[in-house]
Amino acid sequence: MRALTWQGRRDVRVETVPDPVIKDPTDVIIRVTSTGVCGSDLHLYEVLGPFLDPGDILGHEPMGVVEEIGPGVTELAVGDRVVVPFNVSCGECFMCGHGLHSQCETTQNRDQGTGASLFGYTKLYGQVPGGQAEYMRVPFGNTLPIKVPEGPADDRYVYLSDVLPTAWQAVEYAAIPPGGTVTVLGLGPIGAMCGRIALHRGAGLVVGVDLVPDRLSRASRDGVKALDLRRHGKDIGDAIRDLTDGRGTDAVIDAVGMEAHGAPLAKAAQWGVGLLPDAVGAKLMEKAGIDRLGALYAAIDIVRRGGTVSLSGVYGGAVDPMPLLTMFDKQLQFRMGQANVHRWVGDLLPLLTDEDPLGVDGFATHHVSLEEAPKVYETFQAKEDGMIKTLLRP
Repeated sequence: MRALTWQGRRDVRVETVPDPVIKDPTDVIIRVTSTGVCGSDLHLYEVLGPFLDPGDILGHEPMGVVEEIGPGVTELAVGDRVVVPFNVSCGECFMCGHGLHSQCETTQNRDQGTGASLFGYTKLYGQVPGGQAEYMRVPFGNTLPIKVPEGPADDRYVYLSDVLPTAWQAVEYAAIPPGGTVTVLGLGPIGAMCGRIALHRGAGLVVGVDLVPDRLSRASRDGVKALDLRRHGKDIGDAIRDLTDGRGTDAVIDAVGMEAHGAPLAKAAQWGVGLLPDAVGAKLMEKAGIDRLGALYAAIDIVRRGGTVSLSGVYGGAVDPMPLLTMFDKQLQFRMGQANVHRWVGDLLPLLTDEDPLGVDGFATHHVSLEEAPKVYETFQAKEDGMIKTLLRP
């Protein structure tokens, strides 16, 4: 089959690799019909190389059709249409039973000290082959894949794999009061969907911050008060306090993460680690890694006293300095973590209707073939061509 493989920093290639096979009785093999390119895929493209091997298959936002089932699969049949959550969760352990599928005890990576395995996402999270491929092996066939109806185009359901549950959890964790206010930092795919969900759930004011004109324009059309970071710079907190009686918003959602704009020293450190041999770079990142913290520091500044900061952007630094005095003095609440996909499916499926209140049918800005994936990564990383969300068609 053809699959997108990691070969090195800013080097991904579509190659012919062996087809996946059934390994466990509850495995299924799906033929991928759509698979998204996620903002966190760019962390693999740019920063997390020490935790990848050449040939690793990327991607964690797939859906498709069941082609083969193991002898222990009773809940799916060949031909069923399914979405695959990005976290590999059994659905039956203590953590899954508490709605914490990203902490699944069956697939936790205890040797790395990390949570549940993730499709297509480094040795830290199981090094499980991903879904930017023609075919994909999916374990836990009775509990992990989400069966969806036949009929509507893939765009209706594919975002159940990551975008929708990640954004829904970010808004849930933000604890925005009825009619309240929230700032979303970063208007890429997750940030854009956070804005839509916050408005749908009754926020009175959603402020979106970015520096890419296409993203700002799109957010404005969604009903978000879009602020251009290039214009406001370090005064972005003052601009938001001007909109909220001098207080700041009730909540802030950081949808940026470890590669935030405006941190040249941290960027240089990330680049330097990436140039080291993998074994050395991985150890250094695990023990002394730092993130670009511009977005997180901005969130702490922007949120009102007694407010909530919700982190959906991925962070990986082991020694990130945090302004604890400010956090304590402002009496802030923080919630964060990988989305627990299955926890939110029941809330989201009723919204994936012809009425389309979240605008999923038109959410993708680009649809391209799998063979064009290397160019997509390059364009997405450079924030060019109006690219906000791309779906690959294997």
